[in-house]
Amino acid sequence: MNVSVLFHFAKFFRVALMLGACAALASCANDLTSSAMDMFGSSPAVHPQNMPIFVVSTRRDGDAGAQGGTKYALTQISIPPSHQAGVIEAPTFGKPNPQKHFAIVASEGMSGDRFRKELASHISGRVGSSRDILLYVHGFNTSLEEARLRLAQIVYDGRFSGVPVLFTWPSKANLFSYVSDKDSATSSRDALEKVLSDLSALPDVGRIHILAHSMGSWLAMEALRENAIAGHPDLDGRLGDVMLAAPDLDLNVFKQQMARLDGHARVSVFVSHADRALSLSSSLAGDRQRVGALDPSKPRDRAELDHLGVRVYDMSSFSGGIINHGVYADAPDVIRSIGAHLAEPRQEDANTVAVIHADQDQDATTSAPNTPPAPAAPSVPSSQVAPMSQGQLPPMSETN
Repeated sequence: MNVSVLFHFAKFFRVALMLGACAALASCANDLTSSAMDMFGSSPAVHPQNMPIFVVSTRRDGDAGAQGGTKYALTQISIPPSHQAGVIEAPTFGKPNPQKHFAIVASEGMSGDRFRKELASHISGRVGSSRDILLYVHGFNTSLEEARLRLAQIVYDGRFSGVPVLFTWPSKANLFSYVSDKDSATSSRDALEKVLSDLSALPDVGRIHILAHSMGSWLAMEALRENAIAGHPDLDGRLGDVMLAAPDLDLNVFKQQMARLDGHARVSVFVSHADRALSLSSSLAGDRQRVGALDPSKPRDRAELDHLGVRVYDMSSFSGGIINHGVYADAPDVIRSIGAHLAEPRQEDANTVAVIHADQDQDATTSAPNTPPAPAAPSVPSSQVAPMSQGQLPPMSETN
């Protein structure tokens, strides 16, 4: 090999070494820059957010539509960092990716006693409306997974700062199982009544708000009716707002339920005459009027609303897909309005803090000072109908 070839080879080798060194230094510099940015917060890592959901279920394990004994669990659900309000991000197929989708990351079953202690623990140390509970009762054609994810989405989008609790009953999650679902809801009334009683007995709880959807509205009102018959129409001063979204409720039945509550509940009804699911329900029930499908713009429907003693929100202008049955949670403005209303400060909660103490026998919670009972809910004339329109949503506390 001649000298010229050796010289060029040596020169090429030195250049290669220099390029490799530069690349290595650049890589190190990038790593250092990335670490420094993370350290000083210039480029923070984005991670899913976990949300605890307390779950009470009357579903039989392994059989979606079968009634079982009451079971309790604490479930962790992750919210993807790219979440858009009003949407439950889910994979087209396969397992969910927590970076992109809602995902159930953990679930622990527990006894009823432990469930109540865990609830008390989560309430401890909170102030004001953060001591409240939002009890969600899902509707017809809803699976356990869908119910859990829906509540997580509602709480996150509504910025609810209290403790979320799901009551899930054995819906078959089948569009053609309406009658079967109604029977399952009926057989879950006593269980929901006990849940309401247990929640109201937690020493440090603030208010127990109820959000019920579709057929779940009938179930929630029946449980409240049973509590009223037992002498606790306002859950001993703990009952907060009762919000019925697209209630699949016979109008005459609803009138009887409201009469039994006798003005002790602050009830709001979210209606839409464009709800096709309720139109089908009305047909299945022999064309009996459903409360959620009332149209305040029609004189006859308005006359019916005038005697209910509830606050009515007309969501007919919102679009929730072809069916329009889940607008209350699909429309970001609506769910944010609900959350803002629940977060409004209450005078009776001023300087009230939930404190948990360890006892030799059990954990007990006390309030310092004790929360006074909620004032009696005034009967609101249902002529106060708030029309909801996109971009111009009135606060839930506003009266017309």
